[in-house]
Amino acid sequence: MNYKIEEGVNSLVITGLEDFDPKHIFECGQSFRWKREEDLSYTVIAKNKLINIKKVEDTVVVKNTDYDEWINFWHSYFDLDRDYSTIKNNLSHDEHLLKAIEFGSGMRLLNQDPFETTISFIISSNNQIPRIKKSVELIANDLGTLIGSFNGDDYYSFPDALTIAGLSEEYIKEKYKVGFRAKYIFETSKKIASAEFDLDEIWNLPYEIAKKELMKLPGVGPKVSDCILLFAYKKQEAFPIDVWVNRVMKTLYLGDDASKKDIEEAKNELFGDICGYAQQYLFYYARELGIGK
Repeated sequence: MNYKIEEGVNSLVITGLEDFDPKHIFECGQSFRWKREEDLSYTVIAKNKLINIKKVEDTVVVKNTDYDEWINFWHSYFDLDRDYSTIKNNLSHDEHLLKAIEFGSGMRLLNQDPFETTISFIISSNNQIPRIKKSVELIANDLGTLIGSFNGDDYYSFPDALTIAGLSEEYIKEKYKVGFRAKYIFETSKKIASAEFDLDEIWNLPYEIAKKELMKLPGVGPKVSDCILLFAYKKQEAFPIDVWVNRVMKTLYLGDDASKKDIEEAKNELFGDICGYAQQYLFYYARELGIGK
């Protein structure tokens, strides 16, 4: 994507960003390290970096960064080398998906850290986004390294597997308010920290095999594994089926009697091998408008 960057003091003014809206990107359920500020900007933490970003008409203002950091990190994080106009054109073959795409037209899939994504989506099991965000924040604030401050708040990096594995299951449960998920967080961190499970190997595996491998981790079932594959490994064939996707697929496509297996089997027929993008547009559309509720 070609776009123009004007550099200021610890800030950037960017024009020409296509298919880009921070509201759609951060509120579509794919990540949890963000805060919506009173001015409707978004303060975002990724790896050991911190920015505040806001779109005003056709201009994107980014604070707490510079040109080199944007090009070397945030450009990839926001998936700016991918042509979303083509993706949307390829998916706009029925009226339902066309409406979902128009509703979330500025969404882009973020390229997130595999370990943080794994733990975050283990926490997401039978949980709501505000509570997930709070638990992830509690872990980072307790164990992470201070990245910096913005608007009066301090922000910390997410810890590595070894750090979490050094805790007790009870500590994780009580300190981070994760309930029954504490066991899965602890055991998964231990497997990764000890190199019993290598997250890096997932990059090189085909989607179906990668999914089976991830499901060997405690607390990682079909939906969580698909979330990890879609949001951390760029596996666009992944199609996480949560309560909202289940509802929207039944309501708009398959009927009330459809099972999750029916949805799984229909995803490629309906959306092809880029069904992961369809999932995100449909999820955001359904959740925001309450479709099927």
